[in-house]
Amino acid sequence: MKGPAGVTALVLGEVAAGGAAFLFLTPLWNEVRRGFFTLTGLVILVAAVAAWRSAAAGAVEGSESGLWAMRLAGTVAGVTLVWVVLLVLRRAAAARVVGVVSVPLSAAMLAAMAGTAEGSAVVGFLQLLAGAAFLGAVTDGLLLGHWYLTDRGLSRAPINRSTTFLIVAVVAETAAVIGGGFGPTKASPDFNPLLTSAGLASWIALGMVAATAFIAGLIRAALRGTRASAVQAATGFFYLAVITAITAEFAAKVRFLP
Repeated sequence: MKGPAGVTALVLGEVAAGGAAFLFLTPLWNEVRRGFFTLTGLVILVAAVAAWRSAAAGAVEGSESGLWAMRLAGTVAGVTLVWVVLLVLRRAAAARVVGVVSVPLSAAMLAAMAGTAEGSAVVGFLQLLAGAAFLGAVTDGLLLGHWYLTDRGLSRAPINRSTTFLIVAVVAETAAVIGGGFGPTKASPDFNPLLTSAGLASWIALGMVAATAFIAGLIRAALRGTRASAVQAATGFFYLAVITAITAEFAAKVRFLP
C-alpha cells in the first residue's frame, strides 16, 4: 500500500481491530446491554469498510501483502456486518460467537498490513497491535461514556477498566512511535513536506501520544468523583483523547509505508 490511502487503511484497520478486541475479549458482554454492542458494532463496521476501500485505493500492483490486506479488510468488514445484523435480530449468542471470530481475523488483517511496511514485518505488526490497542481503547471508552446516559444503573467498573487499558496502551504506543524512528523520510508529493522532513511526523506523533497520556490522567482523576457528572466529565475528556490518538497514529504511519 502507499500514499494517504494506505496510511488511512492502516489507521482505520487499527480502529476496527482494537474496537472488536476490547468489545469481545473483556467482561463487557456480562456488564452492558445488547444496545451498546450494536452501537459500537456500527462504528467498527464503518471503520472496517473504510479500511477495506482505502486499502484498495492505496494498493500497489504486484504487492502480495497489500492484496491480502485488502482481502482480509473486506472479510473483517463482512464478518462485522454479520454480527451486527445478528444483534439487531436479537440473536445475541450467535452474534457473540461471530464477534469473537472477528478478533483473530482482525489480527490477521494487521499481519497482512505489516507485510507492506518498509521495515521488518514483525516490528510493523507489533506497531500495528500497539496502535490497535491505543485507538480501540479511546474509541470504546468514548462510546462507553455515552452509554452511561442510557444505563443509569451501570457500575463504574467498565469505564474504569477502559481508562486502565488506555493508560497501558499509551505506554505501548509510545514504544511503537519511538521504534519507528525519527529521521527524515523520502519526500513525497502525496504528503505535506513538513511530515517528511527532519522526522517531524514522529515528533508530532510522540507529542500527541503525550497529550493522550495527560488526558488519560484527567479521565482517571474525573472518575474519582462520586456524582454522575464525573462520568460525563470523563466522557468529555475521551472526546479529546480520540482526537489526539488518531492524530498521533496518522502522523506515525507516515513513516510506516515505503
